[in-house]
Amino acid sequence: MHKRPTPTQHQLKRRLADFSSLAEALDYAADGETGCNYYSGTGQLVAVLAYAELRDQALALARRLHGLGLQRGARVALVADTNPSFQRFFFACQYAGLVPVPVAPPLHLGGRTAYVEHLHRLLANCRATVGIAPTEFGALMAEAAEGLHLQFVGSPEAFSHFPDAHCHLRPSSADELAHLQYTSGSTRFPRGVMISQRAVLANLAGTFGHIRIREDDRCMSWLPYYHDMGLVGLVLGPIAAQLSVDYLGTREFAMRPRQWLVRMADSRATISFSPPFGYELCVRRLRESDVSTLDLSAWRIAGIGAEKIRPEPMTRFAEILAPCGFTARAFLPCYGLAESSLAVSCVDPGDGLQAELVDGEHLAQTQQALPLTDGGDTRANVFVNCGRPLDGHEVVARGSDASVLPDRQCGTLYVRGPSVMSGYFGVDANESHVLSADGWLDTGDIGYRVDGHVFITGRKKDLIVINGRNIWPQDLEYLAEQEPEVRSGEASAFSVSGPDGSERAVLVIQCRESDPARRQHLTHRLDHAIRTELGIECVIELVPPHTLVRTSSGKLSRSRTRQDFLERTDWGQHVQPQRAAG
Repeated sequence: MHKRPTPTQHQLKRRLADFSSLAEALDYAADGETGCNYYSGTGQLVAVLAYAELRDQALALARRLHGLGLQRGARVALVADTNPSFQRFFFACQYAGLVPVPVAPPLHLGGRTAYVEHLHRLLANCRATVGIAPTEFGALMAEAAEGLHLQFVGSPEAFSHFPDAHCHLRPSSADELAHLQYTSGSTRFPRGVMISQRAVLANLAGTFGHIRIREDDRCMSWLPYYHDMGLVGLVLGPIAAQLSVDYLGTREFAMRPRQWLVRMADSRATISFSPPFGYELCVRRLRESDVSTLDLSAWRIAGIGAEKIRPEPMTRFAEILAPCGFTARAFLPCYGLAESSLAVSCVDPGDGLQAELVDGEHLAQTQQALPLTDGGDTRANVFVNCGRPLDGHEVVARGSDASVLPDRQCGTLYVRGPSVMSGYFGVDANESHVLSADGWLDTGDIGYRVDGHVFITGRKKDLIVINGRNIWPQDLEYLAEQEPEVRSGEASAFSVSGPDGSERAVLVIQCRESDPARRQHLTHRLDHAIRTELGIECVIELVPPHTLVRTSSGKLSRSRTRQDFLERTDWGQHVQPQRAAG
């Protein structure tokens, strides 16, 4: 029988996350006709899962899980590949009063041994009782679970042989956990962020109100299910708003980014989100012939988040796709983090990407983001407006003495509101040092505010301090990416301690050029650019492709790249503890 995607329009009265639990949200969505649609990398519709079917199948799985005799709140690890089984088991946990733990498939995590070790630590950390993985990853899950005494480890197909227990199900309540969201591990081993039902639904309600959901909205996503933007925004969000959603696997997108745009055009999707690198990848791979075949005029929310946003690639994306009906006003920059469920702030729909130039030298010396009114010879930093906080949420910048800073003064950003996590799993709230007694969350991000709008400048732990000046690693990486030999996302900057204890900036660059003279010329050009633009010396290392370390969500991990640098160079012989950034 020929599959047909679920419809965009439906008769069910729209409700925007005003539910007490995710199970209640699915119960309501199941009374309509919308649902999930899964596409292959070649554009074939391979599976359709209406929300009514998802509810029935999740309930059946919940009864089987109940038959295992698991304690309420037990953790169920789910390898989060893009397929219907993930949603089925995720919502089975909701109905059974269990806690799903999405974990990454073996992407961006090195070889088999590294992945198994990573997964073993994660399973041990969350004290999982069940591990579910697609058949192709089953052996890896089984190996990672060795010695941990899980009650079941296997594939969805193997689990289906368990009997359907006759029992009364008691879904998770508002104050119980909706899921454990493991952070990407860009600065340390991932930690399990505890997100309650109440918190995630508050975040979705605030986001929906901000982006003004409409009757003709339809979502499309290639984002990984184990990342907060992919899970909360594009798996749970469509259900909580009764929207149909089209999925393309993350690996398929990486191989054929054009399919993202094809799906947006074919289904007339209106909402999709991506980190900046997704837009950049499309720009690199698009051909002129592609542009002539696409109609993207329905795309009204092109969300950008998860990384620091640079305006130039976004401008290029909009320029290339303008003939397709895409407008730069669709860009919706956001700021968020897993510890606040997902979104913290975002711009208003239709405002597009708004960036400001600030005096880079003044910022480095005083931490004040002084806007530039003219070009001249002054070094400029460009920061993107990430909008106002969601309703009910507060964002402040604090100094090293914890005092709240005035507008345009850079400091550590703190967030308070109904979306904030309960804490890190297995870590006492008083020991995590990120949640205060009055509910303020230390995000670890550096930024400033202007008239209530949030601007992100970097991560506190990534800050490079040279002779008392603050140097953002993104500035060094940006200079590298201006050279024709260096692609976007192939430079990573950090600092190390020299023999005398002073900090030295380091820039590691993936380089495909093999000619020694050309490599030396690239190094000389970069050295000159860094001295001219930033006034500092920098150690520049050219490494082969695929050397830079990435997190499970695909971000560059500066801390792990730094560790690799120390291990393969003489710097590791005299390294001293890295100074905390103030």
